[in-house]
Amino acid sequence: MTQYDVLCIGNAIVDIIARCDDAFLRDNQIIKGAMNLIDAERAEHLYAHMGPAIEASGGSAGNTAAGIASFGGSAAFFGKVSSDHLGLIYTHDIRAQGVAFDTRPLADKPPTARSMIFVTPDGERSMNTYLGACVELGPEDVEAEKATGAKVTYFEGYLWDPPRAKEAIRLTAAHAHRAGREVAMTLSDSFCVDRYRDEFLDLMRSGTVDIVFSNESELKALYQTSSFEAGLEAIRKDCRLAIVTRSEKGSVVLSRGETEIVDAIEIAELVDTTGAGDLYAAGFLYGYTSGRTLADCGRLGSLAAGLVIQQIGPRPMLSLKEAAEERGLI
Repeated sequence: MTQYDVLCIGNAIVDIIARCDDAFLRDNQIIKGAMNLIDAERAEHLYAHMGPAIEASGGSAGNTAAGIASFGGSAAFFGKVSSDHLGLIYTHDIRAQGVAFDTRPLADKPPTARSMIFVTPDGERSMNTYLGACVELGPEDVEAEKATGAKVTYFEGYLWDPPRAKEAIRLTAAHAHRAGREVAMTLSDSFCVDRYRDEFLDLMRSGTVDIVFSNESELKALYQTSSFEAGLEAIRKDCRLAIVTRSEKGSVVLSRGETEIVDAIEIAELVDTTGAGDLYAAGFLYGYTSGRTLADCGRLGSLAAGLVIQQIGPRPMLSLKEAAEERGLI
């Protein structure tokens, strides 16, 4: 019997979110709109200079797991924290969202990862991430029962940075495929794609990954093209199912024989784009694992993404299940 709809694997990160202006980004040499990996010294410097902040458990795949649970789906998560204050916050928060999280924490050091996220008035987020304990996730943390019991295993491209995490992902994928399950990934960030283009393409072409989530800039980076249409045709050939998000333009869902164009939902105000792609994946995967059409999966993704960008923070503050029911999507 299937134990979970989706198993998510990712960096267990506490998000520290603050508003700022573009001048702050320039003065502190922060690349706008990107995820910048930083060391402990840089993390302390930015924390000391940022304004009032909200602290919440985050991380791309963790956000997706929380979104799936908010829809009423069953989700599990693999990710590494330390047994420190932030690690306790992360563990409590993700479990409180209804996600099964049993990865054993580190005894002490390195400390739990944190990401300082600066949100500019246009809603764009610029992430500065100290990975800390995340880099210690390894094959010993793979729970075979969860890997074989989830309909879909989903991992974030960001996790391809720490080398031992690659072993954990490949082991989990092997468990999943032996059990007849599927494996999905998100490309995460165009800078991440630039670092690992060949490896990401190999994951897709070798069949290690069945489903790929991407945004428009990541798609173009993956195939080193300026043509969105050329990127779509290339990714259609390289994986069984691809989902490409385009912010306010909606999304495109591609299989070998099907193309679905899905509109974004109308929003009252753009507040913070943090977690938009993560929540889109949550809606899509919830729909996918409950047997809905690809078009309806995309609509659930658009709903979740559209709701989360109207709030501060990447975790849904209201029930996505209730929101979907109100709109007749479930």
